[in-house]
Amino acid sequence: MRVAALVGPTAVGKTELSVALADRLDAEIVSIDSMQIYEGMDIGTAKASSDQRERVPHHLLDIRLPGYEITVAEFQTLARAAMERIHSRFRMPLLVGGSGLYFRAVVDNLEIPARSQEVRDELEARVDEEGPEALHERLVELDPKAAARIEPGNARRTIRALEVIELTGKPFSDNDSWDRYESIYDLQVAGLTRDRADLYARIERRVDRMLEAGLVEEVRRLEPHMSRTARQALGYRQVLESAPETLRDDIVRATKRFARRQESWFRSDPRIRWFDAGDPDVEKIADYLEG
Repeated sequence: MRVAALVGPTAVGKTELSVALADRLDAEIVSIDSMQIYEGMDIGTAKASSDQRERVPHHLLDIRLPGYEITVAEFQTLARAAMERIHSRFRMPLLVGGSGLYFRAVVDNLEIPARSQEVRDELEARVDEEGPEALHERLVELDPKAAARIEPGNARRTIRALEVIELTGKPFSDNDSWDRYESIYDLQVAGLTRDRADLYARIERRVDRMLEAGLVEEVRRLEPHMSRTARQALGYRQVLESAPETLRDDIVRATKRFARRQESWFRSDPRIRWFDAGDPDVEKIADYLEG
């Protein structure tokens, strides 16, 4: 199957460009954003607009309620099934998003370790009692390589790494399938990049728009029904944990930090050809993605 992908950090301009590319490629878009699957989490996840969805079919948006705990393995299954359906219509799947973990899980032949709800419950209880940073310190002791890739405050990913160590007796980072960039598809990947100052300015403007659009009200409405995974979403976590007077700056700071980590993740993938999002040439990018 021929598959195209458009990746890059948050706020770089993927959504707008992806619709133009899909028109040019006769493609349908498959979101590879781990939080856009949640129905009702709209403002903070910057989903494609209704007009954009009418123009181009989008998949894996609004398919689960916020109380649902999505796993990488389930997302992999859902995305690949959507791609098969698109392919059966003689159209090209265009993967779009900034979640490097979910992108790799979908396109590559990765080993995804088993899960244990009992182990997760124990680790989640420790997070509640001690905080995510304390659990991250434990991961630093057991698997420093994995810990270096995970923010100390990211409880969800820290728990997952410790869960794998508990179940397998091996470091989470020992899974060498993640070091091989060998897709199961005929894959072409375009990456979007911007000058760092320009990207940061766009992040600040996006956060301001989200707050003006009612992000706080959206989070408060969903809060009683949100899973631990949903609560970790950028913006949502800050609304739940930050003081009102520091909320805007906390979201901006966390988003900039996340964007840097996204760039670092994608830069390590040798298959990605990078394009300037400040002056994107749709025809040139489309020609590249067509191979």
